[in-house]
Amino acid sequence: MASEGVVELRDWLFLLMLCLTLLAEVLEIAAATGYDEEGDPVCPSVCRCDEDFIYCNDRGLSSIPPLPPSATVLYLQNNHIDNAGLPTSLERQLTIRVVYLYDNELDDFPMHLPPSLRELHLQDNNIRTLPRATLARMPLLEKLHLDDNSVSTVSIEDQAFVDNPRLRLLFLSRNHLSSIPSGLPASLEELRLDDNRISTIPTHAFRGLSSLRRLVLDGNLLANQRIADDTFSRLSNLTELSLVRNSLLTPPLNLPSTHLQRLSLQDNALIHIPRGSLDGMRRLQRLDLSGNNLTTLPRGLFKDLDSLGQLLVRGNPWHCGCNLRWLHDWLHARGNSITVRGLTCQGPDKVRDMALKDLTSQMEECEVPGIVAVGAGVGATGSETRDRGGGADVGGVAASATTLAPPQGSLFTLRSKRPGLGLPDSGLDYTLGSSGVGKSLALNVKPLAPDSIRVTWSVAQPTSSFRLSWLRLGTSAAMGSITETLVRGDRREYLLTSLHPHSSYIICMVPLAASSGGKGVMAGGNTDSDEAPVCAKAETSDPSQPDVGQEDNQDPEHMATLPLAGIIGGATAIVSLALIVAVFCWYRHRAGRLSSRDQYSRGSARKSKHYDDYIESGTKKDTTILEIRGPGFQMTPMVTHQPLQPMPLREDYIIHTIFPSNGTGLYKGAHQVSNAGYGTNRGYREGGIPDIDYCYT
Repeated sequence: MASEGVVELRDWLFLLMLCLTLLAEVLEIAAATGYDEEGDPVCPSVCRCDEDFIYCNDRGLSSIPPLPPSATVLYLQNNHIDNAGLPTSLERQLTIRVVYLYDNELDDFPMHLPPSLRELHLQDNNIRTLPRATLARMPLLEKLHLDDNSVSTVSIEDQAFVDNPRLRLLFLSRNHLSSIPSGLPASLEELRLDDNRISTIPTHAFRGLSSLRRLVLDGNLLANQRIADDTFSRLSNLTELSLVRNSLLTPPLNLPSTHLQRLSLQDNALIHIPRGSLDGMRRLQRLDLSGNNLTTLPRGLFKDLDSLGQLLVRGNPWHCGCNLRWLHDWLHARGNSITVRGLTCQGPDKVRDMALKDLTSQMEECEVPGIVAVGAGVGATGSETRDRGGGADVGGVAASATTLAPPQGSLFTLRSKRPGLGLPDSGLDYTLGSSGVGKSLALNVKPLAPDSIRVTWSVAQPTSSFRLSWLRLGTSAAMGSITETLVRGDRREYLLTSLHPHSSYIICMVPLAASSGGKGVMAGGNTDSDEAPVCAKAETSDPSQPDVGQEDNQDPEHMATLPLAGIIGGATAIVSLALIVAVFCWYRHRAGRLSSRDQYSRGSARKSKHYDDYIESGTKKDTTILEIRGPGFQMTPMVTHQPLQPMPLREDYIIHTIFPSNGTGLYKGAHQVSNAGYGTNRGYREGGIPDIDYCYT
């Protein structure tokens, strides 16, 4: 009985061990296949899991392995996953929020992505199209990264983002876009379109994007004439605008000013910034103008930049004359509250490579304007102030202005409805020159740049002030825009700036009596002096053509040396030419003499071939025995007692066999050889010598 109980217990233990073994095998197989006891997937063996973060990047995967149901963030970048490697079960993973699929082999926008997705990284693939149906599967999508793909404007389906009302960030950098994509969601806050082929921005490009805060358009083909005037004005909440590496000559018009904090315009082709371009930007903190062609900035450009903390202007040819006196004072007034980089002078030569902020002693020599120039509307109402040096430094190049502001240095622009300002009628063909002389005033004008003209004058007697007026030709004097200003009586030069390039101007000046009030003269347009205005004509240059005006700025002493230099250069050229001709003639003469001598020598040799056949054939003469190692011949000179021939420098030779066949030597006299017929063997046959033993040279 006891033995039976032991056997039964042993059987039960065996069955228990067998069940445990089978359970262990099942658990091991489940772990290997990625599923737990309940059949749910666990962390794939090729990946690394950290709670809800699944790291499967850089594994060489061609498809996505089964994922645990608690996964929220998937790192699948830097693999070989293509569209076929995306399982349909992925769209049932409702806990996934972020997917990194960049740097894979996707050719189309991926399908079967979970609808719970908030952030999707697809950069560095080869995606070509953006279908609306695929994007509609992700209604909660907030951030979409599509950099470095092959998306073009026509491959974006119409209204592709209409079903993504929460999309806040869209990156399409380094694609093949030629225009701004249409149908962008109104919820968009950041848009990157840099390094594409966008060349035109129409008015409606950003319509409805009132929430946009950051816009990047770097590295495109944008130019001023292909950007609509009110393109950016619709972006009322924009805080950052970047237009780096384009082809802009001036900043775009109507930039948003209320909330803008960062403005990047570096590496363009900016030649000037119109006055008023930065008005209202009281929150601007960073302004980058590096890598352009700016030489100056108009007075009052930074008047509203109270919050500016960084000003980057390196890589510009700054001309630090009196035209930048206002900027020098503005920088000193701001003190340490602003950081400036690159404001280094490139001209004039005496201040080259010096910082503008350090030119305190030089700037003290400039006259300080009393009040900044006011607009045309103010002038029309009669408000004006006497100018105290409104012109820029005559040695510098002043900045150009736009139609929004009057030319630099002027008090206001007067719209005249009657001819009475003392200017010649622009409709006639006047023969005005660059200078004019009146009863007591001599006027001279000279263009300095495409938008500036220097005016100088001299007077016979002192006067309290001058009235300076200028009119652009081609505009009627009765209805045109005539600009005039008052200049102090102790000044003798003035710089007109912000003029139209490639235009003709009539410039007139008249001295005013001491009792004439500035306001009455300017408003009434009548001169209190009985002297007629002195006028001159000048033409601004074309900025697209090479600047030829610099030739006129050369020093007179240098110009005086040009005729002497021309005479010396001409004489040197003539002497060199004569030497070349002389050498050529000498060479031809020498070559002719050698040719005639050679022809004479060859003619004589043909007539008396038998005198010396070796000289004719170029054989070097020698008094020693010359052996011919072929058939056994030798040459020996003739005895000295032979009679001399007509040519004493020649020697005749005879040829005889060294080892004839009969063992005896043979000798033939020179007269017998000379009598032998030329070109035949008749003489040798007559001597009884076989032909085979002789060689004629």
